[in-house]
Amino acid sequence: MDDRVVVAPTATEREGRAALLALARRRGFRRFALPPGEAVTEDANEEVLLFDGSAIAAEPGDPPRVAIVRVGDPEGLATAVASARAGETVAIRWEGDRSIPTENAVAHRAGRFRLWIVTDRPRDVPGALGALEAGADRVVIEIADPAGLDALAGVLEPTVTAHVPWELVRLRRIVPAGLGDRVIVDTTSLLAPEEGLLVGSAAGFLFHVPSEAEGSRFTRPRPFRVNAGAAHSYVLLADGTTRYLSELAAADAVLVARPGGTAMRAAHVGRLKIERRPLVLVEAERGGRTYTLFLQEAETVRLSSEGRRTATTALTPGTMVYGAAFAPARHLGHSVPEAIDER
Repeated sequence: MDDRVVVAPTATEREGRAALLALARRRGFRRFALPPGEAVTEDANEEVLLFDGSAIAAEPGDPPRVAIVRVGDPEGLATAVASARAGETVAIRWEGDRSIPTENAVAHRAGRFRLWIVTDRPRDVPGALGALEAGADRVVIEIADPAGLDALAGVLEPTVTAHVPWELVRLRRIVPAGLGDRVIVDTTSLLAPEEGLLVGSAAGFLFHVPSEAEGSRFTRPRPFRVNAGAAHSYVLLADGTTRYLSELAAADAVLVARPGGTAMRAAHVGRLKIERRPLVLVEAERGGRTYTLFLQEAETVRLSSEGRRTATTALTPGTMVYGAAFAPARHLGHSVPEAIDER
C-alpha cells in the first residue's frame, strides 16, 4: 500500500477501532492515526499518529496540535497556504470541490511545507495521492467500519505481490492452429517494448508476451497493448492469482513484467478486444513436459526471446523464449496444493 495513506479508525467504540486497526494491518496498511490514549504496539515499519478529529500530530509521539483547516473556497485555500511556515505541516479538509483545490495546494507547496489531506471518503484518496503526479505528503482517511476499509483498498493502486521465477525454455513446435478467438488487452498505462504479460494454456508455465510498443512496417506502435493469446489462456494478475483472458474486465490489475529481471508493476485493464483471427500453436518443452500457448499469427505479436522479441511469424523450433514456472493447481485463480494434470 502507498505509505502516504494514514488510516484513522473512527468506530464509536474503542473495541471497534481496535478491530479496524487489526483489519487494516492485515490488509497491508502501515500508517495509522488514533485518538490520544489509545496507544498500540507498533513494529519498526509502522507509524502511529495521534488524531482527535480536529487536530493531528505532525510526527509520531507528538500531541495532536496541527489544526485541520476546513477549506471551501479559493480565499480559504490562499489563507491556509500563506500562513504555513517553512517545514510545517498544513492539514486540510475540503468542503465542496476537491480535485482542483488539491492540485492548487500541491502547486503552492513547492517543497516549502508538508501538505496533508483529511477525508472520510475513500474515493477522494487516489486524487489526493496523484494530484499533479506528486500528490499530498499524507492522506488521512477516516474509516468507520470494515466496508469503508474495503472501499479504500478497492480504490488504491494494487500492490504487486506476484513472484516471477524466470526461465528460458526451448520451443519444440510452432504450427498453424486455425481460426480462434484471440484477446487483446489494452491497458490504461503505456508499456515499454520489453514489458508484457505472462500468459499460457497451463498455469504451471506462463510465457512472456511483450507489448506492441514496437510496431511493424505496416502498423504504428501501440504501447498500451498486448495481443495476449487465445480466450482460454491464463494471465497472471498483480496479486499473483490467474484469470482467464476472456474473464478479464476493465480496471482489473494485470502484472506487467520485463523478462529475466525483477522490474514488475501493475497496470489496469482499459478494455479487451476479442476477435477471430488465425492462430499459431507455440509448444515448449520443460522438465519432460510440454507447455503451450496459442497466439495470433502476425508480425506485431511476439514472444520474448534471448535479447530480443521475436514475431510469431518468425518463430522456429529451437528458439529460446522467456517464461515462468508456477504451482500448477489453481482454484478460481488461487494456487492450491492439489494434484493436477493440465495438457
